Amino acid sequence: MTKSGNKRIVFLIDMQSFYASIEKAANPQLRDQPIVVAGDPERRSGVVLAACPIAKTYGVVTAEALWQAQQKCRHLVVVRPRMETYIRISMQITQIFESFTDKVEPYSIDEQFLDVTGSVHLFGDVYQMAAQIRQRVWLETGINCRVGIGENKVLAKMACDNFAKKQEAGVFWLKKEELAETLWKLPIEKLFGVGSRMKRHFHRMGVYEIGQLAGMSPAVLTRRWGVNGEVLWRTAHGMDDSPVSLNTYDTQKGIGHHMTLPRDYHTAAQIKVVLLELCEEVCRRARSKELMGSVVSVGCRGADLDAANGFGRQLKLEEQTNDATTLFEAVCCLFDRHWQGTPVRSVGVNLEQLVPDNVLQLNLFTDNQRRRSLAHAMDDIRSKYGQDAILRAASLLGAGQAKERARKIGGHYK
Repeated sequence: MTKSGNKRIVFLIDMQSFYASIEKAANPQLRDQPIVVAGDPERRSGVVLAACPIAKTYGVVTAEALWQAQQKCRHLVVVRPRMETYIRISMQITQIFESFTDKVEPYSIDEQFLDVTGSVHLFGDVYQMAAQIRQRVWLETGINCRVGIGENKVLAKMACDNFAKKQEAGVFWLKKEELAETLWKLPIEKLFGVGSRMKRHFHRMGVYEIGQLAGMSPAVLTRRWGVNGEVLWRTAHGMDDSPVSLNTYDTQKGIGHHMTLPRDYHTAAQIKVVLLELCEEVCRRARSKELMGSVVSVGCRGADLDAANGFGRQLKLEEQTNDATTLFEAVCCLFDRHWQGTPVRSVGVNLEQLVPDNVLQLNLFTDNQRRRSLAHAMDDIRSKYGQDAILRAASLLGAGQAKERARKIGGHYK
């Protein structure tokens, strides 16, 4: 039965091993070989970004270190990422989806939500439409995609992740009235929104399956985790009112930048060089969107990301800003107050509570107008000649990463 009555019909379409599939489509000689797309093995970016299905049969998984993957599969073919190509093909796939419905919302570079409620009748039924979409993507890109179907986004997402990827047809419809026979039998970590840390919390509570969570009182979960506890309960019951929106990312709540360092940084001087670079990038992006913010947060993590050996803190500024120097002063204040002297592997800076930057706060002691003019002049130079055309002197030190980062998109080489 494929009719849905008055219910919405939402697809979550996921590209199988997206980066690896693109590389195989571009090079037919790789089609029957185990390949991974991975960064530089000499740096921390030597991590598996995507593994093809053949590589996965050897136990290779995404996000593991490249050397670990090579130990599992001695004849593994390693391909460096080409981010510009992946972004271009992702946009091509979006255009394919838009020929089926005008309600398409990108979720990530390889996942997109489609609300097909109003157009499914043009393509037969739900399953016929899903099959036509999969065929179009395959013929035009050489990529296999999987389709999760539900009456809302959270059901479509869990349908794809937990069921469609295991179906030969690559399609699964997760219906709310059938959750007891499908979703609720799965381990708790299969619930959307439950990561490794939350999984441990649930296990300590004796909750091992999604059905056990669904049977709990939402008040108990709310008392323990606040609104997030209620969200998890609603997710277990397949409840989600959020629309598939073309404008999901138009209104930003914050602008941030995070970076994994090529090695552990041990001194405050080294770490602050990168923090300054991150402040520059965050403020450049804020200015490009004509925004400024009044809350700054900084986070640092050690080499073991699962251990509690880092910190994340925020600070309310006296006035909104998108000036890198002002932001850096606040970041240093937080860093000096909370860093415990342990080696740092990754750092991040965020600017939040954003407002339009068309109002300038006058200051008797600081020439804000001069700072703004200088920042925009630097933005213009970088826009015309490249991100590393003009740098802070600190970025030329050994700890600096700005020149290296300018050669990348999304942390990987173009």
